[in-house]
Amino acid sequence: MAGLLYRIGRFSARRAWVVVTAWAAVLALSVGAYLAFGGTLTSAITIPGTATEKVTEHLQEEFPSASGGTGTVVLHTGGDDAFTPEQQAAISAALADVADLDGVKGVTDPFATTEQLTEQAAQLEDGRAQIADGRSQLDAGQAQLDAGQAQLDAAQDQLDAQQDQLDAQRAQAEAAGMLTQVQPQLDAGQAQLDAGRAQLDAQQDQLDAQQQTLDEGREQLEAQTTQVEDGAALLDLAREIRLVSEDGSAAVATVAFDAGQFEVDADLKTQVADTLADADLAGAQVEFSSDLTQEVPSVLGPGEVVGVVVAAVVLLVMLGSAVAAGLPILSALVGVAIGATVTLALSGVVDMLSVTPVLGIMLGLAVGIDYSLFILNRHRRQLRDGVELHESIALANGTAGNAVVFAGTTVLVALLALNVTGIPFLGLMGTTAAVCIAIAILMAITFTPALLSRIGLRVLPRKQRATIGHEEPEPVPSTPMRTSRAVLTLVVGLAALLVVAIPALSMRLGLPGGSSEAEDSTQYQAYTITAEKFGAGVNGPLLVVADLPDAVAEGGLVAEQVRIGQELAAFDDVVAVAPIGANDDRTVLAFQVVPREGPDSESTEHLVQDLRAASPVEGDVQLGVAGTTSAQIDVSEKLADVLPLYLAIVVGLSLIILIIVFRSILVPVTATLGFVLSLFAAFGGVVAIYQWGWLGSLFGVHDPAPVLSFLPIIVTGILFGLAMDYQLFLVSGMREAYAHGVDARVAVRRGLHAGRVVVAAAAIIMASVFAGFIFAESSIIRPLGFGLAFGVLVDAFVVRMLLIPALMHLAGKAAWWIPRWLDRILPDVDVEGASLERTHPHPMHQVVDAPERHQHDRA
Repeated sequence: MAGLLYRIGRFSARRAWVVVTAWAAVLALSVGAYLAFGGTLTSAITIPGTATEKVTEHLQEEFPSASGGTGTVVLHTGGDDAFTPEQQAAISAALADVADLDGVKGVTDPFATTEQLTEQAAQLEDGRAQIADGRSQLDAGQAQLDAGQAQLDAAQDQLDAQQDQLDAQRAQAEAAGMLTQVQPQLDAGQAQLDAGRAQLDAQQDQLDAQQQTLDEGREQLEAQTTQVEDGAALLDLAREIRLVSEDGSAAVATVAFDAGQFEVDADLKTQVADTLADADLAGAQVEFSSDLTQEVPSVLGPGEVVGVVVAAVVLLVMLGSAVAAGLPILSALVGVAIGATVTLALSGVVDMLSVTPVLGIMLGLAVGIDYSLFILNRHRRQLRDGVELHESIALANGTAGNAVVFAGTTVLVALLALNVTGIPFLGLMGTTAAVCIAIAILMAITFTPALLSRIGLRVLPRKQRATIGHEEPEPVPSTPMRTSRAVLTLVVGLAALLVVAIPALSMRLGLPGGSSEAEDSTQYQAYTITAEKFGAGVNGPLLVVADLPDAVAEGGLVAEQVRIGQELAAFDDVVAVAPIGANDDRTVLAFQVVPREGPDSESTEHLVQDLRAASPVEGDVQLGVAGTTSAQIDVSEKLADVLPLYLAIVVGLSLIILIIVFRSILVPVTATLGFVLSLFAAFGGVVAIYQWGWLGSLFGVHDPAPVLSFLPIIVTGILFGLAMDYQLFLVSGMREAYAHGVDARVAVRRGLHAGRVVVAAAAIIMASVFAGFIFAESSIIRPLGFGLAFGVLVDAFVVRMLLIPALMHLAGKAAWWIPRWLDRILPDVDVEGASLERTHPHPMHQVVDAPERHQHDRA
């Protein structure tokens, strides 16, 4: 590889304009591809196969009208004053215009709906009053019937008594033998009794008919009572769901779309927002929730520019030449332009998260500057030693460039390994970021040599040009650090990292919502007004789907909704439940459940888990939870589950790569443990600032929230690659000195001395670029920028420059021990291009031992 890079560097130096023109053509093609094929980026973070997605797909099949996407519009007066009638009319008219847009299923007018709810409540009260009157009438009728029945019963008793007397007279006459004489009188009496009995039977039939009518009326009244009370129960369940605030100063309108929540076209959302924003609302104001106006972050903002400027200042101070300082930045910017446009061109083919190209730009800038700097630094040193220009460029490309390719490959492997997680958007982010890294590597080993050829000796400051080939030998350490200092450094450094990492133990993962946006943004205003006027849970309602084992009777639908709704309301932290409707078969019921707290709270997360764990509820009803809040919780849980697997993969790769490079067991183990320490320290810093709110005013954190759900995986992959870079550039110098016979402990100091300046500069440059994204407009980018910047600084300055040298010193020769059998089977990886230096002799920079203030502590 070193020989190939040597030839590439020499060709690029001799055919500089060819190389520059070729890259210009590549840039033109990538820009053309972006203009021709670039698509729309999405802000929706989804993972196939989650519980939410399964419920959503089921709902789309069984109940399509309830499965469409929604967006929330918050209207307010700007204070506590209630809406005027003119404002209400203007708002209703504007919402009607939104409802007419293609792709909009419907819009909830908060004023009309509130009026309808008020009328329904009034109708229910009227119904209750009518039922009470009807019951009173029925009771009065029943009393009359009971009195009539009593009279009939008394008359019947009299007839029975007279019948008994007549029967006794008949018996007496028969006994006396006078029946013939009195028979006419007895028959006349019996006829009178029979006539009376017939009259009583007729009256009884009338009473029975009246009783039946009364019973039927009572049954109808009971049915009406059930209907009214079920309606009242539904209203009571949803009483905390208001569309107009209690003081009348704010209202919430819901826009329903034909497409699903994550399939709604961004242009349609823009049309909705523009229609309302341009409408004359008679002085009322309108804000849009994040699910309606979640904007694609800008590619470069002021913060990112400041990061590049800081990098330029560091380069200028380190290199002492404006020309030399500008070369790595120019190389990185061209590479970033190509990488960004290639990535954006792919957005027309695949669904791409809006943060994906920004991540590529972040990495491309950082590593592009660093990789070019490594080659540039080696070239400058060789020029000062008197090496011919083109030979120096080729040799720098074959040595430092070889290390750049190897270091970049580790970053590529870590990013591409994101595909192993099985999460599509993460795999795509890793792949596109890897493309940007690959372009940065190619730029470093081709474009940088071409530029170095064109600027010639101007890469050196004027004073150094005058002393080319005649510089005094550079003094290097000849004694090791003191053992007591190594122990102290190790103890203090470990303690500091562990303390910083403590907050990571309480890390909670989530996705950014309206509360994470800038305070002057419409999303943040919509979120805070909703929380203040309607309750925090209204910002994150849940969609609960109930699957019934059998179809419910049409007349019993409301009663079933009440029964299930009351069971849902019985869960902790449920504020309100409102039925959305049922499918045509009446086997699937949908409910809106409003939690007590916001979408990113622990209680809401527990509520989703409790609802799922409770299924099936009474009646063998299966419960499913969907909606934006549920989807975000599922995504965060899925990412938390795959983090240990990805960390294991990265740690395993780290050990294998470093064992091959350094032919040692201890060095890879300590390097990997150091990476883990710096990683968890970075996590601790992120949690302390973005989840706990420490130093929030400094970093623009006004509402602490859970850590971005995919931040740990992204930071793990990127920081792994960068940590291996710094480990390589520092420890390889130690190994080189040890291999040339220098004492193991002295070699530690010499390697640190040789690489610390360029590594420190590279780390500061990279951290500066990452830090520029801390103040980006996107709530997704900001914590990523901080995590990477803080992680790089901790890893470079604490782990690589303090802890690793201290450990290497304490280990002595044991640091380079490796079993013989393993040494025999390992490939010979010449990362620093030592074989190339042997085959291309040239005057090298000499070194002399530096006088030391302290002798080696032999203890």
